[in-house]
Amino acid sequence: MPLVIAPLNCELRIIKVIANDKLKKHLESLGICVNEKITILSQSSGSVICIIKDGRLALDKNVATKILVA
Repeated sequence: MPLVIAPLNCELRIIKVIANDKLKKHLESLGICVNEKITILSQSSGSVICIIKDGRLALDKNVATKILVA
């Protein structure tokens, strides 16, 4: 499921990132890569605030829809 519709406060695993190479490299530099654990703290209008690798990260709706989690 896309990150924008994932449940809050549950530990999820990133299974796929659907983006071009430039965006994938940027997300990987932020710690968002396949098989990484991620927890969503809050959602607002499709934008999400999440915890990944002990840091908080805010993602807008366009980016959050390209990250698939299980």
